[in-house]
Order: sequence, then C-alpha cells, then structure tokens
Amino acid sequence: MLLRLPTSVPEARQCLADGAVPIGGATLLWATWQRDGFPGLAVSLREVPEANAVGRETLGGAVLLHRIDATVPDVLRLAAATIGTGAVRRTATVGGNIVGSTLRCLLPPALALDARATVLEPEGVREADLAEVVAKRPVLLGLHWRAPLASAYRKLPAEPGGEPPLVVASALHAEDGERRRLRVAVRDGYDVLTGTTRCDTGAEEALDALRDTALGDLPASAWEAVRPQVTGLLESSGQN
Repeated sequence: MLLRLPTSVPEARQCLADGAVPIGGATLLWATWQRDGFPGLAVSLREVPEANAVGRETLGGAVLLHRIDATVPDVLRLAAATIGTGAVRRTATVGGNIVGSTLRCLLPPALALDARATVLEPEGVREADLAEVVAKRPVLLGLHWRAPLASAYRKLPAEPGGEPPLVVASALHAEDGERRRLRVAVRDGYDVLTGTTRCDTGAEEALDALRDTALGDLPASAWEAVRPQVTGLLESSGQN
C-alpha cells in the first residue's frame, strides 16, 4: 500500500481524484484490510494544516483525540477524554470517530454545538451538515461552530459488551440581545437525538420545551441524566 501525505488541500484533493482511500489513525480499518486486502493507494490528512486545527471555534478532522484540550468547548474536550484508552486516543482521529465509527462519541457534542462540517471531495471543498456527514461518510476536513456561552457532557457507565453507554451533551448559545438558546444531544443506544429551545426563563420551562422536541421520545431513564445536566448548565450560567 502506497500512502500519500499531502501538505495542502489541493494536493489532498488530487489524491482523492487519483482514487486514494482516506485513512486517519487506521484504528477502525486495519482489521478489515487484514481480512479483505489492503488498498493500493491511501491518503492521510495529517500534514494538511486545515485538517489539524484546534481552536475555540474549529477542530480539524485529522486531529488526534489526545490533542483535544481546553482550547475547544468543554463538551468536546470531555467527550474526547472518555473515548477508548490512552493508546486509542493517541492514534484515533476526529474524522475517524465521526465518520468511520459506529459509536461516534464526538457526534453528540458536535450536534450540541450546532457545528457544521467542511468536507473534502475530488471536486473540491464544501460545507455540509452533520446529518449528511453521517449518512454519506465523506472525508472530514474539519468542524466549525460559534463558541457557546457554556457547555456540558456526561457519559454514563455501561456493561462491557452491552449497549453503548448513554451520552448527554448540551450547550448554551447566545442569540440577539439577551436571548439564549439551549441545544441538547443524546445518544441512546446507537441513535442520536437532538432538541433545541429558547431558555429565557428557567430550567423547568426549558426542560418542558425540550420534551416537545425529538428528545421527547427518550425513555425516562435517559431523562434522569438530561434533567440534572440542563439544570446545572443553566444555573452555572446565572439562569435559574
């Protein structure tokens, strides 16, 4: 297998046009390749600056999980710290987790941030929403969002070999004037549900409004995790 390491977006685009298979840390692909055979040509974005950005409002697709620090919102930092072992976090990438993984542990935080994706295709670079990224699995160049006022994350314990652990991610966003918007994403099993509401009053009103969104389909056990997170997030931001 020939691995190409482009140093710019145009070079990476040409690699895709030449038929190169994108890889990150290859943690999810290696076993499949060992079974089915390795591709003749692969490409990694690890030398492309745009794919390695870590900032207050951006995160590159080639960023290794262990590099995600307090520069990004808490909801992303805390999520990354709970993925796999230290060895996994030193090899797995943001793009591999969101695009290639079945668990997609970074997807709920990205949805809570109302993030948009920048994807790389043989034809060029374009913006996409996260639903398209999950469905079509393009090459993720990076994520970008508006910095939230506050955010929170929790992953509940789970039995080894059982259902994926419940994940609750939330972020409080500023709107025009003094208005605020609360966005919550929950992974229940392999499904990820989101809900958004204005929260100009208090936590109970916000929770009632969230029950009228897709989150209303969550079981009572999931709401036991949603309620304290929403309440704590709003109280910590001075809204109760």
